[in-house]
Parts: sequence; C-alpha cells; structure tokens
Amino acid sequence: MPEPLLEVKDLRVHFPTEDGIVKAVDGVSFAIQPGETLGVVGESGSGKSVSFLTVMGLINRKSAIVEGEVLFQGQDLLNVPKEELQAIRGNKIGMIFQDPMTSLHPFYKVGDQIAETILAHEDISKKEAGARAVDMLKRVGIPRPDERARQYPHEFSGGMRQRAMIAMALSLNPDLLIADEPTTALDVTVQAQILDLIDRLQSEFNTAVALITHDLGVVAEHCDYIQVMYAGRLVEVGTADDIYYRPMMPYTWGLLKSIPLLTAQEDRLHPIRGLPPSLIHVPEGCPFNPRCPYVFDRCHVEVPQLLPVDGFHAAACHLSLDDRKRIVQEEVLQRT
Repeated sequence: MPEPLLEVKDLRVHFPTEDGIVKAVDGVSFAIQPGETLGVVGESGSGKSVSFLTVMGLINRKSAIVEGEVLFQGQDLLNVPKEELQAIRGNKIGMIFQDPMTSLHPFYKVGDQIAETILAHEDISKKEAGARAVDMLKRVGIPRPDERARQYPHEFSGGMRQRAMIAMALSLNPDLLIADEPTTALDVTVQAQILDLIDRLQSEFNTAVALITHDLGVVAEHCDYIQVMYAGRLVEVGTADDIYYRPMMPYTWGLLKSIPLLTAQEDRLHPIRGLPPSLIHVPEGCPFNPRCPYVFDRCHVEVPQLLPVDGFHAAACHLSLDDRKRIVQEEVLQRT
C-alpha cells in the first residue's frame, strides 16, 4: 500500500462541560489514500463532523481535549504551529461546509470571496485571482460566470451556492477535499448534480475526498470506502460493496433498512428505534445496545472491538459472524 495522504490514529476529542465530559470522538482511526473517496456515515451527533473539523484544525483546543495523531502527508497536524496549519488549510485541504448560506459572507460578492481565498495563499494580482474565480465558477457549472461572480450569495439558489462553495474549496487544487453534508437541504435532483460534480472535479484534480453524510443512500455510487460512526466511534468500515451487500453490524442494518425504496411494496418506513445516546452518558458495553433488536447479556458489559471480517471489512459487534451472516440474508437484504 502507498503512504496514506491522511492517517488518523486513535483520535479523541472530548469537551469538558458542567454536566460532564462530552466524548464527541472516542478513539477513531482511519486512512485516506490519494485520489480516494471515503464516505463517513452516521446520525447527527455520531462524531463525523467533529473528526474532520479536528483534521482542519478548527476545534478550539482551549475548550476541547484532543488526543491522538492526525498525519497529513506524514506531518502531525495536531502539533504544527498555527501559521503553518493556516497555510495547509485551504491550500492542501479544502472543506465544503454544511450550510453554504452561512459559509458565504452576505456582504461580499461571490467572485471576490473566491478570489480572496486564492490571494491568501498565492502571490498573484487581484486581477489574476478574479479571473481564476470566474474560471472556477465556470468549471463547477454555473452559467454566465462573469455575471454571477459580481453577484451576492442571496442572489444564488441553494444549489448554486453549494457549487460556489465547491469552487472556493477547489480553487487552490487541494490534495484533500472534505465535504460535510454537501447535499443538505437540496432537492434530490440537485443532490445528484452536486455529487456528480464532486466526482468529475475529483477526477480532474486527482483530489482525495471525504464525503460526510447521515444518509447511506447518498454515498452508494460515489465512495470507494465507507466508515459508519456511532456515539463517537467507528462501528463498521469496508468497501461500498461490503457495506451495502455484506453489512455486519446492527446499526448499519438499521441505516440501510431506513432508506425509502421505490420498489418497496409496503408504505411504512423502518426507522431505527430510540434516539442516539448522550455523549456524556454513553451506555455501558456496546453504545448501540439500547436500540439494538439483537442485544444480549454481553452487549451490556463489554465494548465490542472493530474486528476484521474479510479484507478491509471490519465491524464491531458481539454477535457471532455466522449469526450476522444469517440475519443479513434473512432480514436485511430482503428489505434493501
């Protein structure tokens, strides 16, 4: 295997509060290779965004306890000086945030904001940066880019604002693009367009992508590998085929069964029962045990380890592998 572009080792991000310690990320390890797409899936509060905000250096270290290693091109980002991290952020690692309306400044023209990003990292003239901004708007499929570059964010539709954010994130040709819920609040047609756009630009720029989402249905055709997070931990990792056709963890089964299907013969959805746990009071043993229909005694006392299933595929569950394979065939794949 080549050297990973990004390698995260035993990352822990805890927030001390008056009520206790919020264990937002609790021992997460993963790697992303150059040009690869990693899907990160889980409900709100599972630790997806916090993990990658930590990679970006956007977690306030004064209010959070951060432990572990975040190796980007062999360099630990948790220990680099602030000025050096700022040079890496945007230049080598780009990020698309969840809400483009709040990420774009309402008082400045869209083209000027993209140009400002370029000027912050490259020694070129304002005219050259402005021309680059227009070119990036064109490349992300925004019509009349010269005219649109002179407009304000409120004059863009939701899909166009998201395209503008992608243009800004890719304007410096980063090695890694982190897309945090890039299709939130967009209709399904625009969602597909945005994901296809990220795929096309990834191929064009040879950029590695981390695609963060709560919806397993979104990442089906766009990711080489998928990792499923729950309560600040990884509970299953594998190729897209592993996760969709050979899932081996009950939480992943619940996510798959909760996706509405056009071919379904029934009207009812199948949500995961209950709510995600408090990250201050994580249940003893397996954190998913209060919601798991297959829970048994061991699940209440012992935290399951992320153990290999086959190849890159690994899952954290106390059920025997034979039982899980049987359940997948008899219950999960019948629904999905």
